[in-house]
Amino acid sequence: MVNIGVLTISDRASRGEYADASGGAIASWLERTVTSPWQPLRRIVPDGIEPVRNALIELCDEGRADLVLTTGGTGPGPRDLTPEAMRTVIDRELPGFGELMRRVSLETVPTAILSRQMAGLRGKTLIVNLPGKPASIDVCLNAVFPAIPYCLDLIGAGRIETDPRYCRAFRPA
Repeated sequence: MVNIGVLTISDRASRGEYADASGGAIASWLERTVTSPWQPLRRIVPDGIEPVRNALIELCDEGRADLVLTTGGTGPGPRDLTPEAMRTVIDRELPGFGELMRRVSLETVPTAILSRQMAGLRGKTLIVNLPGKPASIDVCLNAVFPAIPYCLDLIGAGRIETDPRYCRAFRPA
């Protein structure tokens, strides 16, 4: 069983002022795409370095997540501190994820250059920061997820298989 963390970072969602559409968009994408057995670990925290850092550590170390997908906190606003929190918990950064997400997002919205998505490794966990808008989540996951199963193989995390109708995972022959 693969553990997949879905971490929503939002002041308003954490206070219950609106439904967590972004976390739901990630969960829906995973439900239709991942065919191997997996368990969601959903969390909602407010913006800021400490809440995000603490949630990432808990999901990776205590929850033993193989993959953590975050949503929110990657813009230029003063409370958007997800990348800063990420850098306090990861062992290594994987810059290609952020580069690709910004590139594909620029095809639909010019403000994608304001996004600071990134990815990194904490032990045997891959953490990927996604944007906060549900439509952007689909665009970004469609772009980067083909590399995620092989990345998990390389770091010794759980094995993920995908439905090729939605995502053709790449593993070298």
